[in-house]
Amino acid sequence: MSDDLPIRKIIHVDMDAFYASVEQMDNPDLKGKPIAVGGGGKRGVVSAASYEARKFGVKSAMAGNLASKLCPDIIFVRPHFERYTEISKKIRTIFYDYTNLVEPLSLDEAYLDVTENKKGNPSASLIAEEIRKRIYNEVGLTASAGISTNKFVAKIASDYNKPNGQKTVNPEEVIAFLEALDIRKFYGVGKVTAEKMYQKGIFTGKDLKQKSMEYLDVNFGKSGRYYYHIVRGIHNSEVKPNRIRKSLAAERTFSKNLSSEVFMLGKLEHIAEEVCKRLNKSNVAGKTITLKIKYSDFSLQTRSKTLPYYINDKNIILETIKDLLYQEKLSNSVRLLGISLSNLNTETKKKPEQKSVSVQLRFEF
Repeated sequence: MSDDLPIRKIIHVDMDAFYASVEQMDNPDLKGKPIAVGGGGKRGVVSAASYEARKFGVKSAMAGNLASKLCPDIIFVRPHFERYTEISKKIRTIFYDYTNLVEPLSLDEAYLDVTENKKGNPSASLIAEEIRKRIYNEVGLTASAGISTNKFVAKIASDYNKPNGQKTVNPEEVIAFLEALDIRKFYGVGKVTAEKMYQKGIFTGKDLKQKSMEYLDVNFGKSGRYYYHIVRGIHNSEVKPNRIRKSLAAERTFSKNLSSEVFMLGKLEHIAEEVCKRLNKSNVAGKTITLKIKYSDFSLQTRSKTLPYYINDKNIILETIKDLLYQEKLSNSVRLLGISLSNLNTETKKKPEQKSVSVQLRFEF
């Protein structure tokens, strides 16, 4: 790591199988059993799986019928998002007892910058341990944590000793930690990119580090520069307490495939209504409307249109969506439709970034 980079103490807290764990906590009969939050059968999709189900290979985004084949005893549970949100708020209240620099990524994970913290505790590792203990005692759930000098390494580390564990990667350990890591573990390297790297002889962080900036630019485009820096422990993104929302969406998977645009209009009206509710709740509007279509063969298509003004009106959204729907013929029957709004007016409200403050390299982690 470069000595002139700001050194921070970052914790990434990740709840263990959050949705499934909440369901098991609320219904003791489900404890110790393989459960999947979501729908079973041909049309259902797993939103989350308990660790008991994961042992059989069940994971999120998997089709319900495949989950049933892998784990014949699996129990499907209807999701209760209001309950998950309620629990998430309790957990965040604990975070704010330690620092105001909390950046939630979703209901079940967040970054915390504890370089300077409300407890005056110099050890980020001890803070993470205390937070995890409080979550268990006050909420009833287990969490895992990663602790390091930046968000990238902390996020990878949080997955290291799951469930109900934590890992600290000290400043002097970062490079060796990243060099030894399988390239698939790098946050931001997806399945397709990992396969491409394998084909080019890049299997570990050490292999990646041997490639020049030019090589990575040529072979991986805009992401090349990102890979070049992260493998050297350079990821200077600050924990941002007020993350700017960039899009807002709603979608629906249907129990039967839809083969005609006429049948889709009613469904799209309900989806547009849900999008508007979320827009109004967040007090935002957007210019770019996108129609998402997933066909029965699981191929995906998106069609977008950008308006010259910000909108959050259901009728305008629906009229635009109709234009996009009839823009070209459907290539197959449809299993899912979604509507999203991006290019939001939140992006005009961005605050100027604060300058980073350098901290001495040698301190207790």
